[in-house]
Amino acid sequence: MLRLLTKSAVSTPKRSFNWNQGVLRLNSTFAIPKTQKGVIFYENNGPLHYKDIPVPVPKPNEILINVKYSGVCHTDLHAWQGDWPLATKLPLVGGHEGAGVVVARGSEVKNFEIGDLAGIKWLNGSCMSCELCETGHESNCEHADLSGYTHDGSFQQYATADAVQAARIPKGTNLAEVAPVLCAGITVYKALKDADLKAGQWVAISGAAGGLGSLAVQYAKAMGYRVLGIDGGPGKEGLFNSLGGEVFIDFTKYKDPKEMINAIKEATKGGPQGVINVSVSEAAISMSTEYVRPTGTVVLVGLPAHSYVKSEIFSHVVKSINIKGSYVGNRADTREALDFFSRGLIKSPIKIVGLSELPKVYDLMKNGKILGRYVVDTSK
Repeated sequence: MLRLLTKSAVSTPKRSFNWNQGVLRLNSTFAIPKTQKGVIFYENNGPLHYKDIPVPVPKPNEILINVKYSGVCHTDLHAWQGDWPLATKLPLVGGHEGAGVVVARGSEVKNFEIGDLAGIKWLNGSCMSCELCETGHESNCEHADLSGYTHDGSFQQYATADAVQAARIPKGTNLAEVAPVLCAGITVYKALKDADLKAGQWVAISGAAGGLGSLAVQYAKAMGYRVLGIDGGPGKEGLFNSLGGEVFIDFTKYKDPKEMINAIKEATKGGPQGVINVSVSEAAISMSTEYVRPTGTVVLVGLPAHSYVKSEIFSHVVKSINIKGSYVGNRADTREALDFFSRGLIKSPIKIVGLSELPKVYDLMKNGKILGRYVVDTSK
């Protein structure tokens, strides 16, 4: 059921609404169409169709968000390709970095008002009653519902989200710029927390000029760490430096991996205390176990398909290093990551294109030609 968000709505009986002549009107503020533009695919790796699709009706626990902008994440590419061991729903509307306006809400929703700004995250919903949910690990819930994977996501003009997990975005926020924070920002912020570093220590960001990496550099600086970035290709060193990074390692300039490992150790006087692996290179991830400082922590974030991290056991034990997997953040991590953005400490290096151009973005992503983050405008 949907209900009006007026002061009287709290005390008046619940009112149900039906689609009538293609438009649902709430409070005479928003006109919700019956159909919308979206990008949908019907089989993994099949054609991406930019077409008219139905506008979803929120369940009692959900809000309906008029998505204005959505970031494009590497996970969206994996969802389309179907190369992860977790199956997607089909057909599927991808996307999980959607920022927009709440235009309707279910009868059980109490934490959002019509007209509020809200964000669609990777974690669309969880059971909120299991041990993992109770201890703040909602994303690990076995009943988790994932935007753009098991739940139609933000590559459409209207999308639903569980009101408990939806992100609250302050009024006046630039929705295009905040969109990447809803996954990339929250994810790297959580990874930096998992690295358990102290201010003044070194952190290496592997994949430092990509969508996640460019935000990780900024969060690391804001948290007081010294940042070494690893990446390669035109424009990437310039972007890294503009974000406040301290030392850049261009992996394309090293034919021998040992030379690159030595260069990283020399620049950080013994190796970084933490490594955040946001790249999707299996070789780069395994290499990080070699250059991380003794007692340091390697954090796995990027998810290359069918890959493994390899750490030579003798060195692993003698150096007493830690390897951690870090998934997306919980509600507290979301609030904290958005607060960094609201205070102007994080800026998303974005390029805005129309939603209809999503296939082109995927091609660029597959070829490693993206600087920063692409954001799609759902009106185009």
